[in-house]
Amino acid sequence: MSNSIIIYSRDGCAYCDKIKAILDQREIPYTLNELDVTFTRDEFYSEFGVGTTFPQVLYNDENIGGCTEAVQYLHENNII
Repeated sequence: MSNSIIIYSRDGCAYCDKIKAILDQREIPYTLNELDVTFTRDEFYSEFGVGTTFPQVLYNDENIGGCTEAVQYLHENNII
């Protein structure tokens, strides 16, 4: 089964850069969606809720949270 990681990111976000660096270092592929490139802020809030912070990470279509929560989830599930 192929595992899918999708990152919703924005420019200038240190936590966005951190999760991308962790996955890149381990050569784990992911899809990157960038604010104002592949989605708007309204679309982001519609999907994740108003006030949600960046990044948001999905694993097999399940939202596993921001950077800290995503790293913890991926580590606990032996993905990283």
